[in-house]
Amino acid sequence: MQRTSILETKDLVGQEVTLCGWIHNRRDHGKLIFIDLRDRSGIVQIVFTPKGAGYDLANQLRSEWVVCIKGKVNPRPEKMFNDEIPTGRIEIEPTDLEVFNKSETPPFPIDTDGYEIGEESRMKYRYVDLRRQRLAKNLAIRHTMAMFIRNWLSDKGFLEVETPILTKSTPEGARDFVVPSRLYPGQFFALPQSPQQYKQLLMVAGVEKYFQLARCFRDEDTRGDRQPEFTQLDMEMSFVEREDVMQLNEGLLIEMVQKIYPQKRIQKIPFPRISYKRRRFHIYPQSLFRAKARRYGKFDE
Repeated sequence: MQRTSILETKDLVGQEVTLCGWIHNRRDHGKLIFIDLRDRSGIVQIVFTPKGAGYDLANQLRSEWVVCIKGKVNPRPEKMFNDEIPTGRIEIEPTDLEVFNKSETPPFPIDTDGYEIGEESRMKYRYVDLRRQRLAKNLAIRHTMAMFIRNWLSDKGFLEVETPILTKSTPEGARDFVVPSRLYPGQFFALPQSPQQYKQLLMVAGVEKYFQLARCFRDEDTRGDRQPEFTQLDMEMSFVEREDVMQLNEGLLIEMVQKIYPQKRIQKIPFPRISYKRRRFHIYPQSLFRAKARRYGKFDE
């Protein structure tokens, strides 16, 4: 099957396409049936007429059914333009409709941002929640950022190296997650809190510039800024000074924001440099500031 993504249809007026996706919504206007079909790339309007193909089956369609539609890409009437979506100036005249899978009524609406829905319900039906446009966009942005980081650091001479996940316990700021060994009863592996020791060994081995989008695991209480597992950009370099590290990270962040979020503006370039001592004062509320100042004395501005 030669499938076309929905986003591509905007450039295929007059051509036959095969689309697969989910029914986003259905609208009946007189004898016409309008279907908004959704795939990962976007949404497009399908128009079923009483004398057209698939009309009777289209009467049965409901939200989140999975279908395959073949048809011709036509320009919309000018008064029907919808410039809020990339495909808002075209529509599909179907020549064939096939239902791949029916769906029960979703446990919650997915055409909203989802903030009004309880987190427990969203986690239980995560595979449904991820169809939400806001979350799908987040996944796409995360992918774009990961690709940008990999390409940017590779151009700077870095090597991406995957370090072991099953390793020896090396307690840092939290407890380890432990995994019992089947072959060696009573012995345990630990999941890494960070690749710290491995990346230092890579420097000894002569790698010189290493990076990894590393999965890290820390057995600690859940808080707003804590998760039991997370992904971090992990780097290590040989023969550098502190300023080299700061400039590298600054350059990466600036170029990534300019590439992925061109509508946003970074307030200060280059980034301000502040001393560690000064930063210690900034993290405390104003009520503790004077007490800390009396204890540690003045600090450089």
